[in-house]
Amino acid sequence: MSLNMHVLNMHVVKTYWLEHAWLGDTVEPGVALDVSDDGRIAAVRTGVHAPPPGAEVLRGLTVPGLANAHSHAFHRALRSVVQVGSGTFWTWRDVMYKVAQNLTPESYFDLARAVYAEMALAGITNVGEFHYVHHAPGGTPYADPNAMGEALIEAAAAAGIRITLLDTAYLSSGFGEAPSEHQRRFSDGTAEAWAERISALKPRGHALIGAAVHSVRAVPADQLATVARWAEERQAPLHVHLSEQTAENDACQAAHGCTPTRLLADHGVLGPRTTGVHNTHLTDEDIALLGGTATGTCMCPTTERDLADGIGPAGRLQQAGSPLSLGSDSHAVIDLLEEARAMELNERLRSRTRGHWTANALLAAATADGHAALGLADAGRLEVGALADFTTIALDTVRTAGPLPRLGAETAVFAASAADVRHTVVGGRHVVRDGAHTLVPDVPSALAESIAAVRG
Repeated sequence: MSLNMHVLNMHVVKTYWLEHAWLGDTVEPGVALDVSDDGRIAAVRTGVHAPPPGAEVLRGLTVPGLANAHSHAFHRALRSVVQVGSGTFWTWRDVMYKVAQNLTPESYFDLARAVYAEMALAGITNVGEFHYVHHAPGGTPYADPNAMGEALIEAAAAAGIRITLLDTAYLSSGFGEAPSEHQRRFSDGTAEAWAERISALKPRGHALIGAAVHSVRAVPADQLATVARWAEERQAPLHVHLSEQTAENDACQAAHGCTPTRLLADHGVLGPRTTGVHNTHLTDEDIALLGGTATGTCMCPTTERDLADGIGPAGRLQQAGSPLSLGSDSHAVIDLLEEARAMELNERLRSRTRGHWTANALLAAATADGHAALGLADAGRLEVGALADFTTIALDTVRTAGPLPRLGAETAVFAASAADVRHTVVGGRHVVRDGAHTLVPDVPSALAESIAAVRG
């Protein structure tokens, strides 16, 4: 049966015919999407068994664009380098600092453009960039104090994806201690100075401005409210690294006599526009606080396993009321399908039971819920009025061939990878066509060259 939901006063400029489409709870064959001139979905028509004349044909399974809710773009330069020998999170961090010292606005634009192009190739249409490399080495501001953030915003535009720049307050090396030599370029000195600087950043068509508390280690307790108030006044998303390491919990207990979650709650940081990233080592009270305030949880399973951080209580958090999203964080891999799969499989390993989330629920975390965490409530769904951002996963590769198309959601989450992404469309415009980026013609070379420039 055809479902015809045209929106009045929207001028259709393009029609896409989707061989199969995931519409949130079912996979439908033969779906036509009309895209308006403002880059939104003007109509969704099911039961369209052949491409309409002039329609752009997308063969495979089309799903809403994937949302990467947690990224540090420059960490892409660490891939494989940090796998030499053994080490801990803290030795990994030392290598990360060395790369951060080599970044300039120009080199960061080049690197981020290549990283965001890799994301587009993986079906990602929106990235939450947790950005804290603000100033020149030593902490001296650039002539434009937001030169580094602007470089990231422009890099996303050049790669054809959306960005929520989560400008991050990072003021201390740990519970009031002065920033280390490597951390000086991260710090504005005070939360008030951070707020003054970030207020000069302006949203634009492809970019939103949000805020972040790097961690309870990096923002003194008496300055947390300043960051939370800035986000509240603008109704902007607010993210925070939370209980990623047991050492953070122990240090917080020693400094404040409570857990990081309780400290954030006491200073007004938690709430429905806030997302805790990782949320790995939590107490029962922590879970109740996060769920009771509808604070989100961004799980980054490929990074959490790469750094041996542990497996966070995602299932309990969601049951308590914390919405789940996904991120690639350190970019050990850039593959949101793998993040979704890993969240379920990690829980299976821990509990020795299966079926904690359906494929539909995992796709929702990678799409609508991820976009919501980044301040885009009108993205992540194939429905009228939503942003025309979507991606098509091939169903005929060595990984995906065989299952019936009606099992497309299960195939996408539990069998496919980023390598199976065939098309990515943002605002109705093809950014990836037949597996090739339309704006960055040679993404591997762009990555290699930009990484070499910052490796040092």
